[in-house]
Amino acid sequence: MGAFWFVELGVLILFLQAFKPGLSEESKCLPGFNSEMYIFKVERNHLRSGRSLGKVVFDDCTSRTSFLFHSEDSRFKVDGDGTLKLKRGLTLHNGHKEFYVSTQSKGKKITVPVRVLHEARHGHHHNHHEMTTQPKPGESLSLPVLNFHKSSGGLKRRKRDWVIPPINFPENDRGPFPKNVVKIKSSNDKEMKIQYSITGTGADLPPVGLFTVDKNSGILYVTQSLDREKKDQYILLAHAVAVGAGIAEDPMEIIVKVIDMNDNKPVFTQDPFTGTVPEASKPGDEVMQVTATDADEEGSANSDVRYTILSQEPPLPSPNMFVINPVTGGIRVNAPGLDREKIPKYTLAIQAADMEGNGLTGFGKAIITVTDSNDNAPQFVTPSYTVSVPENKVDALVVKMPVTDGDEPHSSAWATTYKIVDGDPQGLFSVSTGPSKLEGIITTAKPLDFEKNNKYTLLVTVQNEVPFAVSLPTSTATVVVNVEDVNEAPVFTPVEKIIRKPEDIPVDSDLVLYTATDPDTARNQKVTYKIRNDPAGWLSINKDTGLIKVKSLMDRESTFVQDNKYSVIVLGIDNDEIPATGTGTLIIELEDVNDNAPTIDESVIRVCNKESSPQLLSVTDKDSAGFAAPYTVQLQGSSHSNWTARMNDTKTGIILTLKTVLDSGDYMVVLRVSDNQGLHHDSTIQASVCDCKGVDVQCTDKAVAGFGISSILGILGAVLLLLLLSLLLLMFLRKRGGEKKEPLLQEDDVRDNIYYYDEEGGGEDDQDFDLSVLHRGLDNRPDVFRNDIAPTMARPEYRPRPANPADIGNFIDDNLKAADNDPTAPPYDSLLVFDYEGGGSEAGSLSSLNSSNSGGDQDYDLLQEWGPRFKKLSDMYGGGED
Repeated sequence: MGAFWFVELGVLILFLQAFKPGLSEESKCLPGFNSEMYIFKVERNHLRSGRSLGKVVFDDCTSRTSFLFHSEDSRFKVDGDGTLKLKRGLTLHNGHKEFYVSTQSKGKKITVPVRVLHEARHGHHHNHHEMTTQPKPGESLSLPVLNFHKSSGGLKRRKRDWVIPPINFPENDRGPFPKNVVKIKSSNDKEMKIQYSITGTGADLPPVGLFTVDKNSGILYVTQSLDREKKDQYILLAHAVAVGAGIAEDPMEIIVKVIDMNDNKPVFTQDPFTGTVPEASKPGDEVMQVTATDADEEGSANSDVRYTILSQEPPLPSPNMFVINPVTGGIRVNAPGLDREKIPKYTLAIQAADMEGNGLTGFGKAIITVTDSNDNAPQFVTPSYTVSVPENKVDALVVKMPVTDGDEPHSSAWATTYKIVDGDPQGLFSVSTGPSKLEGIITTAKPLDFEKNNKYTLLVTVQNEVPFAVSLPTSTATVVVNVEDVNEAPVFTPVEKIIRKPEDIPVDSDLVLYTATDPDTARNQKVTYKIRNDPAGWLSINKDTGLIKVKSLMDRESTFVQDNKYSVIVLGIDNDEIPATGTGTLIIELEDVNDNAPTIDESVIRVCNKESSPQLLSVTDKDSAGFAAPYTVQLQGSSHSNWTARMNDTKTGIILTLKTVLDSGDYMVVLRVSDNQGLHHDSTIQASVCDCKGVDVQCTDKAVAGFGISSILGILGAVLLLLLLSLLLLMFLRKRGGEKKEPLLQEDDVRDNIYYYDEEGGGEDDQDFDLSVLHRGLDNRPDVFRNDIAPTMARPEYRPRPANPADIGNFIDDNLKAADNDPTAPPYDSLLVFDYEGGGSEAGSLSSLNSSNSGGDQDYDLLQEWGPRFKKLSDMYGGGED
């Protein structure tokens, strides 16, 4: 005979039903399933698709019988009447399957757990929601029984017929305690004495002693009030032990679920809530959202909160300017008429109540600030302006246009932007916002041209940084800009003119006509021309026509020429009262001609007179490659007898070889080098022949030509003789100095103040004179041509003294030209004017100086006392009338 567990509710069934939602007639009907959990038993582990397992029952407090159910396990589906079916085959690997079924009611999701359990033995097929069967008279309500069977080894557990459902017990129960909860019983209690005990949280684990059990009767007690918000369920293990026989049953799990009571009021998540609303908002626009929480069971009516607005302060222009969504707490605009300038802030008193608005209540505030909207258009203070602007200026200020705006200062609805909408198709003007944000500033974006257009009429609009909240007219202003004529400099066409000419073009030849035009066509001005910078002084220009001629021969090889280009700066000057000057650049690309013969770079060489090695001499030709290599070389004069000369393989260098043994000394070797056009030059090389061998040229004392032992002895003798003569002269001077002589002048004689003035020095170049005073006459004589701009030119480069004496002529000519164009070499003026003193002289008047026509009033007898050198003067001027 198997063993069973029994759970007896006894007289407590009526108490539990009183706290079960929906059972009390006085309580309000709440939507829900008719069971806390559904258990469906099957006979096999493998289930086929389409099988019906059972039915769940839902009541929404209406007459509806069909609902939309949802299963979280996609292998199951629930029909509208609650029938649970398999959508596809299922195998219960663990002997059971648990999932949830849910539905929606009044905007809330309500769920219930479902368990599919495999039961091997045939028996009663009860569901969890059917466990409230009334007991027979004289018996207590039975819970599902656990069947066991005996074996030779003792008690052996059999598979269960029932799964014990949770035991519901309300929170905040007032007692008296201890209070009966359930009764547990073993089917072996008739055969042997059974003692019961419990373990788990609330029994032997904290909170210890919350639940106790009578060890003999098996009645489970609760010893104090429960709080669902602290712990919503307790899991206990019930044990049954046969006295003297050991364990009678396996431990049984008992779940005590604490039933929620509405003992917590809603609490707002913040107080106060703050929000903003634009003043141009329309009814229905969202403003903000308020929220409240309830600590009671989530998903139950005890935590179902509803929101309401209790009052509005101030109640203007309507007491119901705002409305709140009772479910979400969203606050919206309810009526038009918000005006920040009149009412900048509203305070709402709000309420949150649970039990769908019929239970406990909480209170809070919502402060709504009305923000500015762009409902005031900016206006120009002055609708029209007339201004004048000089031509040719960029970023020149045209006009400043102040505006006004009635919106909140320093907001985007108050700050302004500007736009030129008409009168400027070429984009000559730009408009920007001033630092105050209430001012438009127009400036020139490109140079204005009086000759093209001397008047512009601009149409300007003003708007805010953000669009208008409502339809508003746009303010405009008209700006008339008159362009002022300014004397403009002549313009060369092109500004940089490039021509190509041969370097040997004859002097006084026409080079090019380089002219400039005056943009001021209305002024009818004349342009004159002048060369500002001609480094080599090769060119001249006709001041009236702009025709440039060759003044002196040009040279492509000159240091003033870079990359075959010679640059000259030309000025064009108009004849306005305040002349304007334009600048043009003339670039002359000089074509090379064969005007430079090749030369040898080396002027001195040293060779050994025995077994000498060849000497490689470098050849240079200033002309371009077309007039240079290959070169040829010929020995000149008597050099043929002792030397040989030939070109190297590239025809760019000379190999000079000593072919005979010569005595030590210096020898002159004359070589004639010719370019590929036959232009030649004779170069003289000083060859120092030393008494040595091979390439190690070291001249010993014997190798120094003209200086033997006898020469050295002669030099030493001459030095000794010079020292002897110097000694004799010194003795003679000392002897004369020892004689007693009367001094010509006494120490206190006034004639020791006489100075020598016969030394003129080195001229102005050696004196620190201020030559700028010489220019003052020219500054006041504009009719005299000045060339004093030369100091601003670059200083020319002077050629170094050539090593070859034959080049001394070219050296003098090139440096003479450089000196003529050197701005640092005096005189600075080509013409000095000394006949114009001008006004405001820094010197005083000379009229204060008196000159005597005769020397009669002078005492020339004093000259007699100055010695014999002044006696003649004394006789000439101090001797009276005769």
